[in-house]
Amino acid sequence: MNYAIGLDLGGTNIKYALVDEDGSILYESIKPTGADGSRELVINNLEDCVKEILTWANDKKLNILGVGIGTPGVIDNGLILGGAENLPDWESLPLGGILSRKLNIPVKIDNDANLMGLAEVRFGNAKGTSDAIFLTIGTGVGGAMVLNGKLYGGHRNRGAELGHVIVDVNGEKCSCGANGCLEAHASTSALIRDYKKAIKGTKKLKVEKIDGKLIVNRYLEKEEAAVNVMNRHFDYLAKGIAGFINVFSPQKIVIGGGISEAGDFYIENLRERTLSLAMKETSVFTQIEAAALGNKAGFLGAVALVFDYHEQLAKVNSLI
Repeated sequence: MNYAIGLDLGGTNIKYALVDEDGSILYESIKPTGADGSRELVINNLEDCVKEILTWANDKKLNILGVGIGTPGVIDNGLILGGAENLPDWESLPLGGILSRKLNIPVKIDNDANLMGLAEVRFGNAKGTSDAIFLTIGTGVGGAMVLNGKLYGGHRNRGAELGHVIVDVNGEKCSCGANGCLEAHASTSALIRDYKKAIKGTKKLKVEKIDGKLIVNRYLEKEEAAVNVMNRHFDYLAKGIAGFINVFSPQKIVIGGGISEAGDFYIENLRERTLSLAMKETSVFTQIEAAALGNKAGFLGAVALVFDYHEQLAKVNSLI
């Protein structure tokens, strides 16, 4: 049996694990990222996580193929170009090369949302499919595409920004600078913004914390403002997903993020609205489901990156 080390780098914590080819987790832990410090501190913390697992695995004489890391940002052939606002100086950074030299082990890196999607295809609710699209709904809207069995990020991995498809040309300003992006209308942040507007001037605004969970609970209680903003959320998200279906005709659309775990009603609403908008011919084989892997998807996708690389390498070698 072969094994890989996976790290999910977040703005607050690093989740890391040792995983076998079947997706079984042998060792798992979490460590603060150190994002309030320097770039070097974050890199050192990543190195420490890998060393901790290597020490544990070497005692058991396990064969480790390499290390995979999911990180925020736009990544081109192992180089982080930028786009990770929560990490210090996280740009023009050859992270894979730096850690490979420090640890003397192959290190593969990719965007964290991409790897969450890859995890669902290899180990989760899209297992066994060749074509799947993953969306994670949170502070923003992240996405990943697996096409013909391979993670697809466009030319030099600059694409797959599914949250920045425009769904309303006259819509809200997005963090990317455009107006009307899917992220600006269908993220949990957008849901909270819209709900606060809807209850402005009422006593309901005076609560300790307005978050997605509170809005969902009030929606289920049939509060008018919550129902209205949730319906808007579903409609915008359905528009975006219907567009992805019409272009790619995937076997699975997998929805992740905390709000996707709100209950069966969430995916059922989304499924009904999306399929009413998508072309019947493109959506006939598409299933829409909630993600299965939760907060383990990041490091599971990172190890999947390592396993996929070695499987492709073995295929190439067999042809030589």
